[in-house]
Amino acid sequence: MKALKKIKWQHYIAYAAIIIFLIVCSFFKISRTNLYIFEKIAIAIILATSLSFVVGFLGELSLGHAGFMCIGAYIGGKFASIIVEQLGNGLPALILSVLVGGLCAAAAGFIIGLPALRLKGDYLAIVTLAFGQIVMVLFQNSSRASFGGAFGLDTPRYGYKSLYVIAFVFALLTIAAFQNIIRSKHGRAITAIRDNEIAARATGINVTKYKLLAFVISAFFAGVAGVLYSYTQSKVQSVNFDYNYSIEILVMVVLGGMGSLNGSIFAAALITILNEKLATILTGNLAVLQNLFYALILILIVIYSNAPALNSFREKYNLRRLFTRKSTAADFARDKDDEGSWARVPTKIKMDEVLSLDLDAKDAYTPDKPDKPDQAESNRKGEKHNG
Repeated sequence: MKALKKIKWQHYIAYAAIIIFLIVCSFFKISRTNLYIFEKIAIAIILATSLSFVVGFLGELSLGHAGFMCIGAYIGGKFASIIVEQLGNGLPALILSVLVGGLCAAAAGFIIGLPALRLKGDYLAIVTLAFGQIVMVLFQNSSRASFGGAFGLDTPRYGYKSLYVIAFVFALLTIAAFQNIIRSKHGRAITAIRDNEIAARATGINVTKYKLLAFVISAFFAGVAGVLYSYTQSKVQSVNFDYNYSIEILVMVVLGGMGSLNGSIFAAALITILNEKLATILTGNLAVLQNLFYALILILIVIYSNAPALNSFREKYNLRRLFTRKSTAADFARDKDDEGSWARVPTKIKMDEVLSLDLDAKDAYTPDKPDKPDQAESNRKGEKHNG
């Protein structure tokens, strides 16, 4: 029981939610449209979690995350189209393609991160935004034989019934990787850089090393998401990885809470479902209203999350507060039944009694009027002796 009480269950909420979701889905027949949405949710979770590591825990603003995803999608998709001819369109080919795409994206993250991470704030955001646009233009203007050019790259499509499960497994691995990094000494060094870079540097932390490490790891998982995205499509086009997509990933991180992996996961699922449902509902002439409704819903969510006037409402109906209240009540009930609780320890004096010393006003000692005759007699003898 003591070991269970020491476990921080909030670290395992995402694992439990995803596993329960997959178990429930295995008992139902799901349409192909919903399976595609599930694939996109898993990919969005990987993207939001990896960007949260840079923005939320490192404290650097990056707007080029879609560029790393684009590298993974094109290079991993190209590798997959080649290796599928030898290994077939199975799990080994997918895993190898994921590794190749992720490593290529990590190499690009190292190349762009080495000079860019010497910048801060808006300057870093502009550089990463420009990087994402450069990557998109390069693949768009590539030759038809290499990466398809403006027509896009043809990639193998994995099976609908199993790809969403594989994508969620990779999402679980991504969450586990970042949670372990954050709780390690390297993660503490990264958060120290976010809190105060000067103080972190003064304590001996290699700021450049850890910034680059965070950037490379984040780029790797963005590349993994890109490869999985290429497996969900029959054709990959670079126009899908513009700066708007980078901002959408950033919105997931900000909406879920800076430095909160669970919040980023929830926001990624919410925004993905919102986009897909709006695209389904608003068709034809109403399609132009999709971005308008999407922006209005985001504004309402942000106002609800940050408006000072709603602080009392949020605190009262906060799920974390409700869970903490229930766990505290359970701990109190458990402690009350404990044989060693204070209520069961026999004492001579009840704890609700007030101990006092009764003194009358006439017995109070003053220099002119001693409180007792013996005290007055001793005072007179002292005066005679002194005289």
